[in-house]
Amino acid sequence: MNILIIGNGGREHAIAEALLKNEETECVYISTHNGGAHERIINAELLNNDIESIDKFLVKTQIDLVIVGPEQFLSEGIIDHLEAKGIKAFGPRKLAARLESSKAFAKEFMGKYQIPTAKYFKYDNYDAALAGLQEFGYPVVIKADGLCAGKGVSICQNKKDAVQALTDIFHNRIFGDQGAEIVMEQFLSGFEASLLCFVSGNKIYPFDTAMDYKKIYDNDLGPNTGGVGCISPNPYWTTDLDQQSNEIIRKIEQGLAEENLGFTGILFIGYLVENGKLYVLEFNTRFGDPETEVLLPRLKSDLLTNIIQTIEGKPVELDFAENVAMATILVSQDYPGKYETGYEISGLDLVDPDILVYHNGTKQIIDANSDQKVKIVTNGGRVLSVVAVKENLAAARQAVYNNINRIHFANMSYRTDIGKTIDNY
Repeated sequence: MNILIIGNGGREHAIAEALLKNEETECVYISTHNGGAHERIINAELLNNDIESIDKFLVKTQIDLVIVGPEQFLSEGIIDHLEAKGIKAFGPRKLAARLESSKAFAKEFMGKYQIPTAKYFKYDNYDAALAGLQEFGYPVVIKADGLCAGKGVSICQNKKDAVQALTDIFHNRIFGDQGAEIVMEQFLSGFEASLLCFVSGNKIYPFDTAMDYKKIYDNDLGPNTGGVGCISPNPYWTTDLDQQSNEIIRKIEQGLAEENLGFTGILFIGYLVENGKLYVLEFNTRFGDPETEVLLPRLKSDLLTNIIQTIEGKPVELDFAENVAMATILVSQDYPGKYETGYEISGLDLVDPDILVYHNGTKQIIDANSDQKVKIVTNGGRVLSVVAVKENLAAARQAVYNNINRIHFANMSYRTDIGKTIDNY
């Protein structure tokens, strides 16, 4: 079986490596370029990485399955497009993908099916939104409705910040049409938990739990990022939370069926726990990153088999090992702000054999000064996910940081406290 994965980051690299465990997998193509590609993982090098270039690639290359990584493609209806051509594809259709692509749609879905979430109102103009601020205290959360490349959420500490956020969205149109509508919601404090699920025939089959680290600096300081560390399972997850989650899942299943969304693929439930109660912050409709990099190494069942079960609407037989995975992300200095790329990475050949290194933002280039040898250079803000799977968190943490010391590139940065403050786990 030849498989095309649309996307090129650490999530896609982890998926590709997991797919290779199935003996039926011949080649896995990454749609653009991942520096970790090797042997049966091949960079397709699609120049524009759009639907047109994907179509051209599918004409000239025999592909049996397409797996979609990034949310933008799903929101544009690529699954509908591929299925209309008779191509087997994994991911939700455009209608179901609205659970991620429209925050207002997701909130209305939660309200209709009594899924616990933060208090919210939606607005489609500046004056109404400004007046709506009186419904909330501070901090208050203001979200542009669309995807906004993951940058559409502002946590406003006071009225001045909130007015500026509304001005930027409605008057300055920093998100264009993606900000034509906003969701304003109550700020919840607590800890977040990530739950990825397969959705097959509107039935939900949850993975084990995970917890990611979004802030760029130690002690959860600094701006949010795409995720700079992750642990699975979530060390703060309890039996009571599991029961609450199961109740929420049943309500989501009811909503998927009654709304006739025909959801097939991955549903990522972003939870927040406040005072022991579980709330849904958001839905994503694809594999999470960096959650995928710690969940798939713990997956005992076969990923390709689980994906086919989902596409065919069958029960998904998931199984996870009783161990702990931890990832620390090596980033380019100054990420998530402006950063430099193109620095050579060394030491990858020195890491322990059981350490997994997924490539988030890297590139293979020919070194003209070294007999045409291929070298790997940085090509993004998040560069490498260094992952250890061990019997407990302490062992995983030690292995990750021991091996990070062997990897080098100019302007390399990373958090030193992933997993550090968690006791008795």
